[in-house]
Amino acid sequence: MSAAELSILIIDENRIRASIIEDGLREAGHSRVTVLHEVNQVARAIQSSDPDVIVIDLENPQRDTLEHFFSLSRAVQRPIAMFVDRSDGAMIEKSVEAGVSAYVVDGLRKERIKPILDMAISRFNAFSKLRQELAEVRSELEDRKLIDRAKGILMKTRGISEAEAYGLLRSTAMNQNRKLVEIAQSLITAADLLG
Repeated sequence: MSAAELSILIIDENRIRASIIEDGLREAGHSRVTVLHEVNQVARAIQSSDPDVIVIDLENPQRDTLEHFFSLSRAVQRPIAMFVDRSDGAMIEKSVEAGVSAYVVDGLRKERIKPILDMAISRFNAFSKLRQELAEVRSELEDRKLIDRAKGILMKTRGISEAEAYGLLRSTAMNQNRKLVEIAQSLITAADLLG
């Protein structure tokens, strides 16, 4: 996606600081930039504008305000770059846990906006890919557990080897044009019902 195509929402109560961010984005070629000065309107603005990236500037963030934005970042699943003037280790850790892609302390300068935004997008994409891979691995592990349990049931009830049990599950899946894990789940369910 090119810079001009990205939709960016800037959230900043301070109009001067917001204009610095907006100018930096526009100079970098971003034309779809929306600025929100009312922090209490954030959820509605995100829903209505559906931005690709969110840039939040909190000049002197209060702990409650940061917590609100951290919960927001968990919910929206988009790259978020957050600028703050001061912070501590606990806030940085919470921002990472919440999925904030870039947490910049005392670094609001027009020429830094584009590289920070690019880094936030790249980091968000990398973490999204890792999350997806983790979900796939977990799913495969659960499938493997089900198949192993089904093999165990067949080995016990039929008195066959592990290889024969797997072959029986596999041939049944092919004959019924179903996934191996679906056959395993059906067998486990039936065995549970039969006691």
